[in-house]
Amino acid sequence: MGDVAVADAAGTIGALRAQLERMQGRRLDAPVLPVAPALATLLPGGGLRPGASYALGRSMSLLFALLSLPSREGSWCAAIGMPHLGAEAARAAGVDLERLVLVPEPGDRWLTVTATIADVLPVVAVRPPARAKDADVARLAARMREREAVLLVQGAWPQTEAMIDIADPSWSGLGNGHGLLEGRELTVTVTSRRFPVPRSGRVLLPDAAGELSADAAASSFSGRTGSSLRAVS
Repeated sequence: MGDVAVADAAGTIGALRAQLERMQGRRLDAPVLPVAPALATLLPGGGLRPGASYALGRSMSLLFALLSLPSREGSWCAAIGMPHLGAEAARAAGVDLERLVLVPEPGDRWLTVTATIADVLPVVAVRPPARAKDADVARLAARMREREAVLLVQGAWPQTEAMIDIADPSWSGLGNGHGLLEGRELTVTVTSRRFPVPRSGRVLLPDAAGELSADAAASSFSGRTGSSLRAVS
């Protein structure tokens, strides 16, 4: 009886998993796009999941940290609706500019532009100028799943894989009125429906190399019940 019960439970779990994958349009164990190890420990699946969307805080440093490794490993990326994005700052943060497409002013058709670019590029970042209609969001989500592209949204966004934000920055390198800024320490918090509680870790952004790395203190999971980003209902 015990073996039968175990087999039935395994069959039920397998059926539920297959149904969830059909609804989401992607395998739960599908390969993810790489991110810095300090971020991988916080994100669901350890990276950026193809076909998924992520809501980010407005920090360009955070966006560059997410684009850095995918671009260097061959994934083309796009940044839409960010006219003040600094190319040199992106380069200094490790982003491969030869694989970065910029659309600074998409205008009122920013959703159409985003969906079109997602047809050909695997990573698309966008800063929405206004709240999108639920039907438009649903169509864009379906396009991202179909193309297995990653959507990074600067601002609140519904039905995300995760919400990622930073807080509590502090700079190092300055002494008593002298010295040079060497690194910025801050807390990254990831909130996801896949986690019972948000995950937080202390990181350096930028570190001495201008990129994101783990703080000397080990990252830890936070018991906080939310983050500073809220999904739009």
